Amino acid sequence: MTRTAPSNPDPGFGFGRGLVDSASLILGYFPIAVSFGLLAVGQGLSPLQALLVSAVVYAGASQFALVSLLAVGASPVSVIGAVAAMNLRHLFYGPALLSRLPKDGGRVPRPLLAFGMTDEVFALASASLTPRHTEMWLLGVQAGAYGAWLAGTISGALLAQAGNGRWPGIEAGLTFVLPALFLALLLPLLRRVNVVPLGLSAVTALGLSRFIPGHVALLVAMMVGAALAAWRSGDRDGE
Repeated sequence: MTRTAPSNPDPGFGFGRGLVDSASLILGYFPIAVSFGLLAVGQGLSPLQALLVSAVVYAGASQFALVSLLAVGASPVSVIGAVAAMNLRHLFYGPALLSRLPKDGGRVPRPLLAFGMTDEVFALASASLTPRHTEMWLLGVQAGAYGAWLAGTISGALLAQAGNGRWPGIEAGLTFVLPALFLALLLPLLRRVNVVPLGLSAVTALGLSRFIPGHVALLVAMMVGAALAAWRSGDRDGE
């Protein structure tokens, strides 16, 4: 009787697979970062300063707000407060994904994973994570997105410097990219059980944005949608 040799255990999806899976984020991040580089240099920053903002802050819309506030002479306290308020929603991302990562992981420092947890990375991970996806996969996704953001920033900054900061046609043409990226990332989540919470979140955000700042409306909408999703999940488990 011939005994079959045991196969190697499945290593799961690692860093390289994460880089490949980050392709959609790279395609979306690069042009938006180009737009930020154009804006930053147009508002008086040097290409190096624009790159440092992207490297250290790495917060998408908050970077646009930061540069605009600095350009009008806002105080450091108001700039820090505004940027912090716009990013409060990120407090929910880590706990939401931590429970879905392999329990035997831990090779990647949590602060490193937290730094790379943008809206789009969270959306992609939420839609894609399975027991085969390791922490290294998540790090690969984040590395691809971060690299594209830095590359786009310096490209836009150098382009602005070469054109004396005036490329309105390019900036206008890039405005549609971020909404398109969010829509593409949302589609995998549109399963039947998610439609009602997502719809309520969208209606809440749109309604509140008429009366309060957009980032606050978004935070409230996320909490409302998450509460409804948790309630529906508990109700189904109790049946």
